[in-house]
Amino acid sequence: MDRRSFLGTSMALPLAGTAAAWGEKPTSLTQGAPANSRENAYIRHCREVALSVLKPTEEQLQHGLELHRNSLVFDAYGFAPRGAVDGGALKAAAEAGASDIEFQDLTEDMSMTRCVTDQTEREESVQAWASAGVTCVFQNAGEEGQAPLRLLKRLARFTFLTDMLRDTVAKAVTPDDIIEAHQKGRHCLYFTGNGVPLVQDWNSVADELRYLRVFFQLGIRMMHLTYQRRNMIGDGSAEPANAGLSDFGRTVVAEMNRLGIIVDVAHSGWQTSLEAARLSKKPMVASHTACAALYRHIRGKPDEVIRAIADTGGLVGICCISEFLGGKGDITAFLDHIDHVAKRFGVEHVAIGTDVAYTSQQATSENKKIPQRPKSRTRWEALWPPELFVTTPEARDSLAWTNWPLFTVGLVQRGYSDEEIQKVIGGNMLRVTRDVFK
Repeated sequence: MDRRSFLGTSMALPLAGTAAAWGEKPTSLTQGAPANSRENAYIRHCREVALSVLKPTEEQLQHGLELHRNSLVFDAYGFAPRGAVDGGALKAAAEAGASDIEFQDLTEDMSMTRCVTDQTEREESVQAWASAGVTCVFQNAGEEGQAPLRLLKRLARFTFLTDMLRDTVAKAVTPDDIIEAHQKGRHCLYFTGNGVPLVQDWNSVADELRYLRVFFQLGIRMMHLTYQRRNMIGDGSAEPANAGLSDFGRTVVAEMNRLGIIVDVAHSGWQTSLEAARLSKKPMVASHTACAALYRHIRGKPDEVIRAIADTGGLVGICCISEFLGGKGDITAFLDHIDHVAKRFGVEHVAIGTDVAYTSQQATSENKKIPQRPKSRTRWEALWPPELFVTTPEARDSLAWTNWPLFTVGLVQRGYSDEEIQKVIGGNMLRVTRDVFK
């Protein structure tokens, strides 16, 4: 079967058949799909774009898809498929005078949980999971910041999602849960937070650290030390001072090591990342980043930092954000960054942390129902310098979350062995979770 035939055949099949052709086992998700359920045009378009860039041989394509189908695939940092909002409900809230915070909470809640309450959204979520063939996503289940109540909101939403859809998308709380999900042909979310919960009363170090244990008990298994800005732990990636880890930050790293929470420096400054890696007694990560040696960007990591992370036994997850990758910003540039880490630091120290989400195709029509809101100020956390890289829709589409099986095909093309590929697409992240959790 050539590439054109493959694409045409996969689109013509019901979802269960599509999943099998595209690289995922028929699972409780796909087996329960309606007979008329098919991948939508956007998923197919993104697949065609990536294939046109990669141009795999038939043998490479089939081998990559088969390998993907049989592997435990672990997104080192990402998002479950996002639903469309209920535009009518948001319009009613706006007309009733909803505050900016209330409106944001409603919007975010709908995008994260409507696959529970709306059948159409659930079916499209099933399509996305099936096309991606991902076993587990290290799910961003915390809003950027340190306030415990703020961090709790997303954690509650994804706890609700996995509680209500646990037969298909479960909450994993141990590494063994991820393995079990793979063995049963199901999917799961492993929770990470975009900040370390701090009460910021500063009565004592022990008092400030007490919520780390609480959030660990709630299921959070990885935490960002910083986001873009400076906090009491260290400097974020956008801070020009690049001042490094604070004395308090050192106690945070030690406590995360003790509890079994993975230290994540994806959004931390280079010096903060370096010092955290030199201090950590357990494997740590930059879960969704890129290589500054290939393209200098605040969200990438220089080789010195990658080496320090690798020396902990940890890894860097290469993301699917064109602006961080440079080059053409497409799937080829993405594979170049994986190559750089694998060849310079060892294939055991690289993973894929996509940092992109699939969004429901109902989103466009639902968003049109929402009245325009007044322009708001830039949120505090978003300390970004002007973006110089100009990407294209085609580059972004080649890195779509549903193209995960083609990431595997691309690694086949690059000459990696099956064992090495399985480490990159899931095994390395699973190893780190085990080493830290125990």
